[in-house]
Amino acid sequence: MTPERHRRLCAALDRRQPDLSVILEGVHKPHNINAIVRTCDAVGVLDVHAVLPENRARVSASSAMGSQRWVYVHEHDSGPDAVAAARAQGQQVLAAHFSDSAVPYREVDFTRPTAVLFGTEKFGITERTVAAVDQHVIIPMMGMVSSFNVSVAAAIILSEACEQRRAAGLYQQRRLSEARYQHAFFRWAHPRLAAYCERYGVPYPALDDEGRIAEPRRFDFLLSEAVRRGEDA
Repeated sequence: MTPERHRRLCAALDRRQPDLSVILEGVHKPHNINAIVRTCDAVGVLDVHAVLPENRARVSASSAMGSQRWVYVHEHDSGPDAVAAARAQGQQVLAAHFSDSAVPYREVDFTRPTAVLFGTEKFGITERTVAAVDQHVIIPMMGMVSSFNVSVAAAIILSEACEQRRAAGLYQQRRLSEARYQHAFFRWAHPRLAAYCERYGVPYPALDDEGRIAEPRRFDFLLSEAVRRGEDA
């Protein structure tokens, strides 16, 4: 790894927001998923909670989710389950959903721990999930169409969250725990080795100050033994 690459990875992780996340309920088009995750990376979101569609689009959606490198994708069985997971992290849950109680997205305080929920492209958010969130937010529309594409809506709302947090100084200090920082750094810096670790149940190794494996021989041995046991099983 070059020093420039190491600095770039560290700079991105230093700006990650552990208390800002996204929930996707049933979003299934790969180009929308990829666009939303790119926006998540751009604004410092590390965690995406996904409820995959229960139809033939599930495979393509799962593949798109699995290809994401810069965020952690957590799969859930239902929208309320995903909402509960965000709440367990102390986050308010805001749904991009038109209702009588919905407020314009710029009126929300995104400096609070927050998860933003977006629904499927055609049908939006399910009724059970709509009832489970803390607040509904809308993007005011000035034309004939009634809504933005889901990936565009995500970009608009998350950009507002980013601006509020930037103004509050939340990007100016490292906010991830040390354990989570090191875990994410290894996953980003050594994706192929991280994939082997996850496949064979090997803990991520410690890294030195330059992002290299601190004890490469020991790690090679542990990984080789785990692979051998996995192939023999």
